[in-house]
Amino acid sequence: MLEDGSGSVRETLPIIPAHTFPRSYRLTRADQYNRVFKQAIRSSDKALTLLARPNGLTHPRLGLAISKKCAKLAVSRHRIKRLVRESFRKHNLVLPPLDIVVTCRPVILGMTNSQLRVALERHWQKLRTQYNHN
Repeated sequence: MLEDGSGSVRETLPIIPAHTFPRSYRLTRADQYNRVFKQAIRSSDKALTLLARPNGLTHPRLGLAISKKCAKLAVSRHRIKRLVRESFRKHNLVLPPLDIVVTCRPVILGMTNSQLRVALERHWQKLRTQYNHN
């Protein structure tokens, strides 16, 4: 809890350690995903699409929609998810309070881990810029 200067106390979430991904930072229910899909800020390239919508919280939340259509093998889907979660953990402190859903296209399978990290970095920056302009 923090005092905000006006005498009132507000609750804040702890900074998440780089190696965890707590439930409060995830989209966990279908209605949360549907809310983002219905009306979203979009950032996309040849391999990834990030959909985002303000969530009214003090922190961003991440949802992953990595389908078999994008990557047939489970090992490939898990690699993509792992890299997206890692990047989100590294950037969550600078991201605005958005619910973010990440989807992909099959071209992502030809990308190296470092290429995927660079692409995600660009998307996080674009979402920050778009959020600040709204």
